[in-house]
Amino acid sequence: MASGLNLQLTPEVVQLLVNVGLIFAMVHVILGGCAYAIMLERKLSAWMQDRIGPNRVGPQGLLQPIADGVKFMLKEDYNPTGVDKALFFLAPGFIVAPAIMGFVVIPWAGSTDLTGLVNWLGVGLPGAVYEVNFIGAGINIGIVYLLATAAIGVYGVSLGGWASNNKWSFIGGLRASAQMISYEIPMGLALLCVVLAAGTFAPYTIVEQQLNGQWNLVQQPLAAVIFYTCLLAEANRAPFDLAEAESELIGGYHTEYSSMKFALFFLGEYLNPFTGHDLPTAGGPLLMLAQIAIVLGKVTLMVSLTMALRWTLPRFRFDQLMRLSWEGMIPVSLILLLMVSFFVYFDALPYLWIGSIGAAALVYFLSPIMSSHVEANKRIRMIGSRFSPLVEDGSGLTGRPGVALDDRAIPDARQGLMSQH
Repeated sequence: MASGLNLQLTPEVVQLLVNVGLIFAMVHVILGGCAYAIMLERKLSAWMQDRIGPNRVGPQGLLQPIADGVKFMLKEDYNPTGVDKALFFLAPGFIVAPAIMGFVVIPWAGSTDLTGLVNWLGVGLPGAVYEVNFIGAGINIGIVYLLATAAIGVYGVSLGGWASNNKWSFIGGLRASAQMISYEIPMGLALLCVVLAAGTFAPYTIVEQQLNGQWNLVQQPLAAVIFYTCLLAEANRAPFDLAEAESELIGGYHTEYSSMKFALFFLGEYLNPFTGHDLPTAGGPLLMLAQIAIVLGKVTLMVSLTMALRWTLPRFRFDQLMRLSWEGMIPVSLILLLMVSFFVYFDALPYLWIGSIGAAALVYFLSPIMSSHVEANKRIRMIGSRFSPLVEDGSGLTGRPGVALDDRAIPDARQGLMSQH
């Protein structure tokens, strides 16, 4: 097929066109996916709580995200009196923009040869090879870029609380900022363990290196757990959702936001196995589509796990949340970084998993001698509990046993009237 425009594109220009097209496509996929991720969470929570969930708008409720989007756009955009309007409008953007920008350096698939397609279109140079990578921007400091863009999100949280002219929103913003900054440290150290083992900051190269050895998830499981835990804290997901704990903060830093500005805050929350049968990094278009589908499938799996945790674990107390970071995860991540450095120095990276097990054992044996706190939670004795029996010395109830007799839903008749909820 000859080109009527008489164009001749260099391989660099074709790669740029692929980058721009991929960014354009993935931004829309991510935004649409986030809308339906909200519906997935509502359906998943309904299933876990034996409810039905959204089922009125469209077949099986599939049009509910569209209805929610229309509702947000048509709702009154209310601005409280005395707000700093410039910062008030900028804050939601500082939440969503960094989350979208981070996807630019994510490798969606491997490389494919488009030489035949380019020549068929009649825009190729004679003898040129057009092998392109499916990544938005293949910069060689991609991990640093990812951490830098993710860190911008804290500005949206702090600005939202400050600009609202509401002291409770301001306190919520301070609390959220302290949480995000605290957990960025162990998250960065966990990522640094992977970077140190790979010897590069380029995400594309890190992914390719796993094909020659073992997945980083298997080699460094403790670092993966730390990274995922920090991810929950950074995204204000349960059990780390202290930044917007509705039972005590009425929404926290975004209390005064309405309409689409609130929706952007909400949207930002959704935007942040053994190997041996991995797909090759280079191949044809069908292989690239399969790799993109696998990446999206992994993302969906991890997002679903994050949603399940929300309805499984109780919320931390704020002092417990901060103590977990500064007295737990930061020291452990430093130990992991030291361990990885040791294996890199002695060129023993294939056995890095042994070091991870050793680091976990070291943390286990050191935990008893770490500082303890007298103000830590104490178990509260409950009347009728078989775990905290009450003696018949006046602390029990007259005529009733001091402990539960069994685990049945309907208690023993000798225990008298008891709540059966």
